[in-house]
Formats: sequence, C-alpha cells, structure tokens
Amino acid sequence: MILDCRPFDGPCACGRTHTVTTKQVVIEHGCFNNMEPYLREIGLVGRRAVIYDTNTYGLTAEHPRADQQIVLEAKGLSTTKEAVEAMMRDLESPDYLVSVGSGTITDFARYSAYQLGIPFVSVPTVASADGFTANICSIIIDGKKCSIPMNAAELVLCDLDILEGAPAFLMASGICDILAKYISLADWRISRIVTGEYYCDRVAGMAEDALHTMLRCADELLAGKAPDVEAMTYAQMVSGLTMQMLSNSRAASGAEHLVAHLVEMKPPRFEQAAGIHGECVGVGTILAAEEYHRMAARTPKARPFRPLDPAWVREKFGPLADVILEENKNDVLAAFDPRQIVAHWDEIRAVVDTIPQADALRERYAALGAKYRLEDLHIDPALRDDVLDMSAAIRNRLTLMRMRRVLTF
Repeated sequence: MILDCRPFDGPCACGRTHTVTTKQVVIEHGCFNNMEPYLREIGLVGRRAVIYDTNTYGLTAEHPRADQQIVLEAKGLSTTKEAVEAMMRDLESPDYLVSVGSGTITDFARYSAYQLGIPFVSVPTVASADGFTANICSIIIDGKKCSIPMNAAELVLCDLDILEGAPAFLMASGICDILAKYISLADWRISRIVTGEYYCDRVAGMAEDALHTMLRCADELLAGKAPDVEAMTYAQMVSGLTMQMLSNSRAASGAEHLVAHLVEMKPPRFEQAAGIHGECVGVGTILAAEEYHRMAARTPKARPFRPLDPAWVREKFGPLADVILEENKNDVLAAFDPRQIVAHWDEIRAVVDTIPQADALRERYAALGAKYRLEDLHIDPALRDDVLDMSAAIRNRLTLMRMRRVLTF
C-alpha cells in the first residue's frame, strides 16, 4: 500500500487551508532496504545521516547506504532537549535525516531536522503509536512533557517485514493509542458545542476512519485471526496526518493522552509510574470513559471559574509546579461562561454516548493483553482522583475532564 498524502494538502470545506509536508507513506514488505526509488521520487538527494538506537540497528542484517550512521544507546533513552541537542552536535552537515525506530527516535530526528532546516524520513520499527506522520514533537523540557509543532517527515517507510516481527505487547499498545480517539474526538466535539471551537469534519472523519479500522483489526485478533499489520499501520499513519492538517493534536489527543504525560513527568508519588505511550493512553482512555459516563448520568450546576490554587499545584507537582502554573496562566476555562456547559448538557450527553462503557473497554483490552489498570502502570489505584485532576492540569486544552473544575454534581 502506498498512501499519497498530497490530496490532504490545500484548501478545505472547513474554511482553512491544511498544510501536509508528508508526500508519501509506503506500507510494503522490504521498503527499508529498498528506499532509493522512493527517495528519488520525492526528490531527496545529498548527504544522508541515518539515526538508530542499539535495538533498532540490529533488526536487519543489512542497512541502507548512509554517509553517517548514529546509533544511540537504547537503554534509558528519552527525548529530552538536552539529549537531542547532544546528538545534534555529532551530525556532520547532512542534507537530510533518516530515523529508524520508535516515536522516541523519530522525535530525535524531527527536532534536529527542524532546528537544522532540513527534511527527514521516518522508518517506524513498531506500529505502537501514531506520531510517525505527525508534525508534533514530543519532548521533555525542564521536566515537562511538551508537544511542539515541528517538521513532519517528507516520507514514511513502513516495512512490513520489520513491523510484523514486533512483540505482541507493542501491537496492543498501538491498538490502544488509536482506540483512544473515542475520547479525543469526544473532547473536541464537546468543546465545539460549548465554545464554538474550530472543528473540521474532514479531519474528524479521518480520525474516525483510523478508529474504525483499528477496531476491526482488534476484533479480528480477538476472533483468532492473524494480525492485519498493514491495516493497523494505515490507521496509525492516518491518525498522525490529522495532526499535520491541524498543526496540533486536537483530533488525536484528549484527556486520555494527558495520563501518559503524567506518567512521563513523574511528579511526587508517581516516581515509579512506567509504561510505553500506548499503554498509558489505553489506561487513560478507560479512566476518561468511566468518568465521562459518570458525569453524563447526572445533571451539573455551573460554578464560577477560579484559577488553579498555587498551593495545590505545589503540593501535587512538587518541582514541576512552576511549569504547570505557567501552562495554566491563561486558563482556557476563563474564556467562556461555565453556564454554557450546563445549557448544552443534553448535547454533551449525546457525545458521551458515543464512547464505550469503561467495563467494555476493560474487557477488550484485557483480552488483547493490553494494560488497562492504574496498577499496570505502577500507580496506586488510590491515586485515581489525583490522576484525573492532575492530568487535566498538565495542558491548557479544553476537555470535559478539565470542565469538571467549573461544575458541581
């Protein structure tokens, strides 16, 4: 399968002009060691630096031509600003970069390509998340997980020979990352209802296409069929393209993704929290589904907006408090009358009804071998309420989880 991304670029019925840098997504057997024709087709020439980690370098016996190879130590590798910039100092004036690995390696290349003003090519080695076609770089700066618009890959080469060999837990992680669109799309639609936030039917439709494709793949797995890795990869790539089209992750990331950010930031009492991105997002999806259905079963009253209490932030986030307070300085909750939420509660309920019940999600995730409980992420279940409150404060984005601060039930 070759996905031509050029039709996604340009004016849209939503009234905006979408910009898509990725020209092609190739999902085929053997495309990693046969990348030259694809590079020529999109016009990438010159000095090539290929970035691996110690795990991905050993995935194939042969490696494509490189003017420079960088192999990063996989153990403990994290996308911190310091680590990426240290790698950049070793680059020998490449004309473009090729990343071979997971989302972490991709973000090493994405950040570097953006800073150097050069293109990059992404070669995913696992289909465990949807960032490979995104233009959002997830990077830790001063201890805070930041999602910053940067370069998207000009070309994405998804070699099915590599992807089909990924461990089952990574496949499950990829499924959970896409089933999370139940929450992210609901959050986006609820925000449009309450505040008139910009919304694009085309982009939302792409996210739904990814969701339904992955749901079919999950159901086939549970029925005992062989995994449809090509279709799973397609779902990941389409979801990532929505981020390019919006220049943000609105269609792909809602309250559920902020649970993953909480795990990565490791504030006090969460120091032992651990899990790969899709695993954390999967647990976040279940927590959000449970809380949203609990809210929808009641009728709220609006209460006045109050900024986050700095004392609460310092107690919960410890050394991360200053970055959390800065993030919430212009709180999105202050931009509208909370009574708008109550006035539209029936419409919000209808959106929440599109989300499966938490018990159904737990059953599906457990059957897939995916993580579905806080304790699976080494988080004390007694911290559930803190997880909901703290994760909603990590990013100043309007979600139904964040709206709880201006509601009483």
